[in-house]
Amino acid sequence: MLPAVARPAAAAPPTAARLPVIRVTTTRSARPRVPGARQNDGQITDWALAAGGGDREAADRFVRATYEDVRRFVAYLSSDVPGADDLAQETYLRAMSGLARFGGRSCARTWLMSIARRVVIDRHRAAAVRPRTADTADWQTAAERAQPRHLPGFEESVAVLDALRRLDPARRQAFVLTQLLGVSYEEAAAAAGCPIGTVRSRVARARRELAGQWRAAPGEAHRHPLPTSA
Repeated sequence: MLPAVARPAAAAPPTAARLPVIRVTTTRSARPRVPGARQNDGQITDWALAAGGGDREAADRFVRATYEDVRRFVAYLSSDVPGADDLAQETYLRAMSGLARFGGRSCARTWLMSIARRVVIDRHRAAAVRPRTADTADWQTAAERAQPRHLPGFEESVAVLDALRRLDPARRQAFVLTQLLGVSYEEAAAAAGCPIGTVRSRVARARRELAGQWRAAPGEAHRHPLPTSA
């Protein structure tokens, strides 16, 4: 008979208190990333599953591999550049508390983006019922405070955000996911909870509306062309 071997105690699952804090400085360009330059979705899903089982290193890698996508997504979706880090942190707080229940039935990135979408919706709802204590600057002024104008990519970021802000929220979400973050239409549909055909329709309408805005702004179509899918 083989001698009994004590099994190592299981690591505690990640909690909000253990969430790796990643601060993105505003001294970097906010230029939209070229679609396709992404971490392998299978690897990210593996990290999420391992993190749900208590692997803190996997949790750290999961956050670091997806943080920029989440931050860009919430910034574009909410038009709140200064608040993007807070929205991203809230997304990961919720994600970490639910990782143990993530079963890998969908891509972890898609699952994470659906959480980010809910965070933005909840923030808007909370803001709608919260009394305003003072007038706040419009989003463009806030963006200028967040990133000095002389930095590379500033004008491109402002131009894209200004155009996206005018879109219907559902079209903006579909366009950001598929055209700026390089998410597949299938993943975008899963994140939005709608059919793939609906996502395609929203993206097509968003492109038409954005093209109209670009044509109406002298010089913008040449200086800041619309992003295209990979």
